[in-house]
Amino acid sequence: MEQTFIRNFCIIAHIDHGKSTLADRMLELTKTVPKEKMHPQMLDMMELEQERGITIKLQPVRMVWRPGNSKHEALSSKQYQNSDDLNSKQISDFEFRDSDLSNSSYVLNLIDTPGHVVFSYEVSRSLAAVEGALLVVDATKGIQAQTLANLHHARENNLAIIPIINKIDLPNAQIAEVKGEIAKLLNIEESEILKVSAKTGENVENILNSIIAKVPPPKGNIENPFKALIFDSVYDAYRGVIAYIRVIDGKLEKGTRIKFLAANKSEEVLEIGEFKLKYQPTDTLGAGEIGYIITGAKDISEVQVGDTICLDSPFEVSPITGYKKPQPMVYAGVFSSAGEPTHLKTALEKLKLNDSSLNFEPEKSNAFGQGFRCGFLGLLHLEIVKERLEREYNLDLIITQPSVLYKERQVGTKIEYEEPWVKLEIISPKEYIGKVMELAQAKRAVYKDTKYFGEQVLLEYAAPLSEIIIDFYDKLKSVSSGYASQNYEIIGWRPGDLVKLEVIVAGEKIEEFSRVVPRPRAQQEAKNIAIKLKKLIPRQMFEVSIQVAIGSKILAREDISAMKKDVTAKLYGGDRTRKDKLLKKQAIGKKKLKKIGKVDISSDVFINILKS
Repeated sequence: MEQTFIRNFCIIAHIDHGKSTLADRMLELTKTVPKEKMHPQMLDMMELEQERGITIKLQPVRMVWRPGNSKHEALSSKQYQNSDDLNSKQISDFEFRDSDLSNSSYVLNLIDTPGHVVFSYEVSRSLAAVEGALLVVDATKGIQAQTLANLHHARENNLAIIPIINKIDLPNAQIAEVKGEIAKLLNIEESEILKVSAKTGENVENILNSIIAKVPPPKGNIENPFKALIFDSVYDAYRGVIAYIRVIDGKLEKGTRIKFLAANKSEEVLEIGEFKLKYQPTDTLGAGEIGYIITGAKDISEVQVGDTICLDSPFEVSPITGYKKPQPMVYAGVFSSAGEPTHLKTALEKLKLNDSSLNFEPEKSNAFGQGFRCGFLGLLHLEIVKERLEREYNLDLIITQPSVLYKERQVGTKIEYEEPWVKLEIISPKEYIGKVMELAQAKRAVYKDTKYFGEQVLLEYAAPLSEIIIDFYDKLKSVSSGYASQNYEIIGWRPGDLVKLEVIVAGEKIEEFSRVVPRPRAQQEAKNIAIKLKKLIPRQMFEVSIQVAIGSKILAREDISAMKKDVTAKLYGGDRTRKDKLLKKQAIGKKKLKKIGKVDISSDVFINILKS
């Protein structure tokens, strides 16, 4: 198909701003899905997404739209430069024609993206495969932290930005205020902002026409050798790896042999096709198009997200650059309660194909046996991966205490730690600034800057990642009555006043309970751990000591008294010496047992201490 009639775009928004509902209305208007078969969140394919009401995985879909007789003027080069949407070279390369808008059918390739900060990597992959983005803002909430983050990434990719105010039908919509915020943020005229209601469908048709008018077509050359970017992939038990691709140059036909550059593997293309909610086979995919390919490859390592595909020929093709790999922020041990590491490994490998931000490596635990140390983008990502492994692969899992990665370094006789820090952005209404700043300071955050957007304030901090990932978001919502939002990204490693708490039970170190904490909180943390373990570990035939220490210094201790058998119960009559003799013998036995005895801590204790 001619690239002039192709538009590739994605929708970016903060969570719950109506992105998935807007995608539903587009599917209706373009008749991609018959109205009688529509249901909410059509592009959220996973059961988990439907249940939680959030988008977890990016999802591409191909729509066809004929604008009709209405004519829409494209932005001029000057307007684009003012709005910082595209550079002048991109504008001069393409001129919009009224005849195209009124008489032709256009292919609109939409990539629906998640809105939660944890899944921002999914958004970055979508941005690398398109030329434009719809920036959706809730009329009742205004600009949020993730809105800014997504906009920043879209500008880095030189995408055309179409600003949209959604939910204008709600009685508490603040259209004028939000319009002013967006105009100031993008440096554009307020008249350029579209006002829609994704729920009722009001003005959604104008969005489709604006995409044709304002988003430039792809720029690939169909005469060049074939080259494509893998922006996602899934695993099918029968057909193997299915790669989602954006064709940059050339064209691909069924039966052609292709090469995966990163894996240096060659395969024959068994099927190519387009996304129409379901896979739709087609004969060719040309420059600028988005689709899928199936080669029958069963080796998951062959198909890597971000890899470049080319023809298997002597002609050399340079790999597509600028595709960043995700950086794990949270680590946790994942073990199968049934003790099946092979099954767990297979499940993780298949899941990683569909979720390239998941990292794992083998790990052995004295408590849980063989398992894997997994890296996640955040706690929500960990939770989603756990549920998907249990549902899709029928696994019963044990997850250890999630924590960030610390770097150790020896300084003289001491061990010092470095921890990851993040750039933290908080957007909140003005009236909650005081409480928000108090919360940030309590989390060791360092203040950087304040910016104002109408009635909202953007606070910028540098903060330790460990303080942000656990309960900061919940507390932020609490102190701001639910109005504040946050976004963060890694900025590097910094040394901190940190110590490692080690737990010793009956003279034996239990590594699974160890944790790194700030020194000022070490005493209280140690006491809490000791008290919890005293309640969870069952009594033994000998006294059990629980100690929490930093090196050789004991910070907290609790003792579990021994179970005591009444050895004098069988005595009747006689003098006192007979009873004393038995009690003395019992005391010697317990003392000896304490030296050689070992506490067998069940997995339930580990799970309960992690939950608490």
